[in-house]
Amino acid sequence: MFKVLRDWIERYFSDEEAVVLAVLLFLAFTAVLTLGGMLAPVLAGMVLAFLMQGLVNALERLRVPTRLAVMLVFALFMGALAVFMLVLVPLLWHQLITLFNELPGMLGKWQSLLLLLPERYPHLVSDEQVLHAIESVRGEIGKFGQWALTFSLSSLPLLVNAMIYLVLVPILVFFFLKDRELIGRWVSGYLPRQRTLLNRVGSEMNRQIANYIRGKGIEILICGIATYIAFITLGLNYAALLALLVGLSVVVPYVGAVVVTVPVTLIALFQWGWGDQFILLMTVYAIIQALDGNVLVPLLFSEAVSLHPVAIICAVLLFGGLWGFWGIFFAIPLATLIKAVLDAWPRHEPSVSPML
Repeated sequence: MFKVLRDWIERYFSDEEAVVLAVLLFLAFTAVLTLGGMLAPVLAGMVLAFLMQGLVNALERLRVPTRLAVMLVFALFMGALAVFMLVLVPLLWHQLITLFNELPGMLGKWQSLLLLLPERYPHLVSDEQVLHAIESVRGEIGKFGQWALTFSLSSLPLLVNAMIYLVLVPILVFFFLKDRELIGRWVSGYLPRQRTLLNRVGSEMNRQIANYIRGKGIEILICGIATYIAFITLGLNYAALLALLVGLSVVVPYVGAVVVTVPVTLIALFQWGWGDQFILLMTVYAIIQALDGNVLVPLLFSEAVSLHPVAIICAVLLFGGLWGFWGIFFAIPLATLIKAVLDAWPRHEPSVSPML
């Protein structure tokens, strides 16, 4: 047993850089896992600055001075944040309140439709099954109402946290953009001078994560805007709220599109019933989903590392369970990090004693 363990350590940890990389990964994972809540504004600022660094680099390639490029990108960020807070958030909140107020009417209409199923299909559905389904839906709506009441009563601390984020995150984004090289030199000062393995893994991950995060952000915007334009043109209620859900659904591969289809279908059925308008809406929605999966994703993620669907689903479940929404969002980059580390990890075969 000890020989097997010794050979394994000699094979994978005989290189000093491998040991340093393992320690750094362990410390980073532990820090995020234990201090992630307290450092959330810092992490959010780092992610946003990382997203915008590509635009800064593009302006610098056009011979724009670095400070001016940073100021222009930061001004664009603050303008987008102002539009989000002053236009999009009130619209989404209004539609959410309207939807919550109309839920009892929706439930009554669906109840009358469900009660007709035993008459039309007596061999498939019974009265007891329909009544049980109705009671289950009522229970879930009751839980949602209790959650909404609790949320409203405890909203003051959430508002305080939101104000802290609105103040701290833009400041952190600005300094991460302006002092990127200074911060990079400071961090590099604590790393070993000989870091070929670290540089190789870091370069690979910088390319892969930048491609993924920026591509995913663009995909969310394009899908959300295209869906909102389609829904508002067709006259669907709660177009902004549903478009936001459709945009966020691309964060979770394979599952998000299936899950978000349910509220879109139910609201369209409640508004129009089984008519031509409903069929047209679902056709347009299917076209948007098809274009996203077959055109937009290959264009945006052409340089991404190919991961097996099982690995993606496992990463979403694992990191989503650890860090919630952000864990789901970064599940694929983190899985790519693990894959890159495993591929670059030095391996040394243990020495074999000569046969006498």
